Amino acid sequence: MKTFFFIFTLWSLSYAEHYTFLVEPYTKEVELEAKIIYEIATASLDENIVLFIPNISPLEEKVYANYFTLTKDCERANFIFINKKEEIIECSSDKKTLFFTNNYRKFLSNKKFFGALFWNKSRPNIVFSHQRLEEKSISLPQTFQQFIENF
Repeated sequence: MKTFFFIFTLWSLSYAEHYTFLVEPYTKEVELEAKIIYEIATASLDENIVLFIPNISPLEEKVYANYFTLTKDCERANFIFINKKEEIIECSSDKKTLFFTNNYRKFLSNKKFFGALFWNKSRPNIVFSHQRLEEKSISLPQTFQQFIENF
């Protein structure tokens, strides 16, 4: 009987790799975020988007690469997305570089960001500053007008 359990255990462990999807990182939230950021970036800039995300994770890199040209150098980027945990970076670049964040407090406290996408109660929230959009000469389409606020 012990041999039967031993063989059964070995056999079941050989099929365990088929269930690894249960422990893989959940990508749906990152994918939705990437789609929304893509819509915002393409509406904000009239050129090909080169995205820089400081300390990007392998999962984020995999997902965002489906929508953007990614760069590891902020000077080459024209759209910079700063995550919650990251500090704002200084980039010396001649081109028009837009800063966006997923932290509402960071958006409110730093005028470098023209908008934010943050999660509240498992729902994405988008906000843009009317004054900052005007300063950066960004004209968003009608679909984003409901997210523009005066501060």
